[in-house]
Amino acid sequence: MVLSTLPGVSKRMATKMREHFGSEEAVVSTLASGDVGRLAEVEGLSVKRALSLARSFAGGEGTFLATREAQKLHQQLLSHIQSFASCSATKERMGLLMPVSDPGPRRARIASAMELDEDWLDTQRKAWSHLGRLKEKQERYERVIVSNEPLEHLKRFCRVLKPAESESWKDYTVFKTVSWLGSGAPMEAPDGWLVLGTSPDEALILPERTIDWFTHNRKTLDVLCEVIESINADRLPHNNALSELRTSLEPLIGLPEAMAMLGDASQIEDVARIKDELWSTVKRLEEEVNHQVEGAMNDAKMALSGAELLEALADGTAFQRKLREATGHVIQEAMQNAREHLAAFLEPASLRCPFDVFTDAWPAKINRQTIDGIDAALESKLKAEKTEHLVNLARQLGPMKVHCEQAVSRLIEADQWLSVARWANHDRCVMPELVDHGLWLEGGRHILLGLDPDPVTYGLGNAAVEGDQQSLALLTGANSGGKTTLLECMAFACILGHMGLPVPADGARIGKVDALHILAKAGGTQSAGALEQTLVELATVVSDPTPKLILADELEAITEPGAGARIIAGMLLAAEAQVDTTMLLVTHLAPAILGATGRNDLRVDGIEASGLGPDLELLVDRTPKRNHLARSTPELIVKRLVEKSSGNAKALFGDILDMFADAE
Repeated sequence: MVLSTLPGVSKRMATKMREHFGSEEAVVSTLASGDVGRLAEVEGLSVKRALSLARSFAGGEGTFLATREAQKLHQQLLSHIQSFASCSATKERMGLLMPVSDPGPRRARIASAMELDEDWLDTQRKAWSHLGRLKEKQERYERVIVSNEPLEHLKRFCRVLKPAESESWKDYTVFKTVSWLGSGAPMEAPDGWLVLGTSPDEALILPERTIDWFTHNRKTLDVLCEVIESINADRLPHNNALSELRTSLEPLIGLPEAMAMLGDASQIEDVARIKDELWSTVKRLEEEVNHQVEGAMNDAKMALSGAELLEALADGTAFQRKLREATGHVIQEAMQNAREHLAAFLEPASLRCPFDVFTDAWPAKINRQTIDGIDAALESKLKAEKTEHLVNLARQLGPMKVHCEQAVSRLIEADQWLSVARWANHDRCVMPELVDHGLWLEGGRHILLGLDPDPVTYGLGNAAVEGDQQSLALLTGANSGGKTTLLECMAFACILGHMGLPVPADGARIGKVDALHILAKAGGTQSAGALEQTLVELATVVSDPTPKLILADELEAITEPGAGARIIAGMLLAAEAQVDTTMLLVTHLAPAILGATGRNDLRVDGIEASGLGPDLELLVDRTPKRNHLARSTPELIVKRLVEKSSGNAKALFGDILDMFADAE
């Protein structure tokens, strides 16, 4: 059982998932598609847990993001990349993009996607904006299924009845629409019935549900049809990022034509319209006949001799016969015209117009029995047309459903790679070189600052250029100079490289590690208990031989500066002993830390502010100077305050500034 192997999935939850989706295969298919929304529909499964399960299934829920800060940066990065997706389904799928142990296949797909024309990528974003997950329509239908098999999976959608031995098909004629499976079926199916044999195609048993699935998912399937048509017109590029999509669409070449039939129910519409308008039409014809005869009779004249007049007085029947002979052609002509109009009205329904539309009485009256017969014939015709149309559509579309599901999944996956390519173009990213140790960025950029960042070239470990290949480094320098920004920039590069994604830089080399530890600034001096716990966690990290990158930001804040320097010195020496560990530490206590280690060969780099600009802004070279202890910026901050303040405050800041000068 696949479900039982997923971490945290109990037998009870596995059962709930199978019951919700109908089978374990359906659950696995949903997990593979990354449809977190549908997974979260299972009772007791939150969106967060559903995402975790989908990530576990995709092989990306590991321990690489070893700290909360690393997880936070990954999520911020992912949210930014997701903003380039065509639709919400692709965004959801991209939520599964986690660091993986083997990023090779993903790198190949994305590298191919990055070769596509930028204008084409932007065009596809608009064209695929209506792409979405395929959904089942939860609805009950009027149709009754009669079968000796239980068909439990269909009982949610309609009545499923098992005939008793004493029953025949005639006992089920009380139902308007029936699907009869197996033996005992009528020789000629009543209107609205389907006689399907013992092993019918699943799509034909409940054809209304089959058709509704395609109608309910029409927007997404229309996108699929557009892609098929673009393949036929040779407008879809031949690119490895789209190869699986092309393969999945091969069984669906006939989908656009079949989907067009969903709206092609003209015969049914004609019959339904004729049935609705039948009685109003014949009543109008009745009025027209009487009006036509009355008009003709107003102009009629009949001459009688004296003898004929005496005969008419003696024999009224003879007179009426003579009167009919004189006027009959007028009535017959009017009725014949009415019959011809009715015949033309019934022609789209392929029904013959009966002769006895009118009774023998005068004024002309419609023969209600005849019209009732036409109405019944139309009702029968309507049922037959609907059934035939449903069956024809279900027969054509039904076998395509599973291929549509696979193709839409491939389309969303392809859109994921195209979205990454759009992001890579926007942020000027390159595919990094993956190496064994260290990290090197040439012109690296922090893409989440909300402005065009200054590029930075920096690195450490074997990935760096000659002279910068130390595994450990202290980063010193100006407040607001970009130390934390550089730390995050390196974290982003490490995360992206292990996700198989490109990096916002002019060039990059990223060493493979099993874990990324980002240790953020402490919130202030900690209590004895909290400090003890923090020290245990730090010791565990730095002494672990697992290949890892540690990025730490001002750890000295956990306690008073003197003790903090000694603690950090011990941690640095422990980390240095692990050959597969690379570590960068941002600190303001570099001299004290170096003193505590008793070493003078530890690497110390600095980001230094050179002064104040015309608007009193800090002038900073964001790229650290190698082996340079940069001074911090309090003096420049005080100098800025001297310029901006007035009165007593200005004088006070002036005195403080003089103290900096004296100290030098």
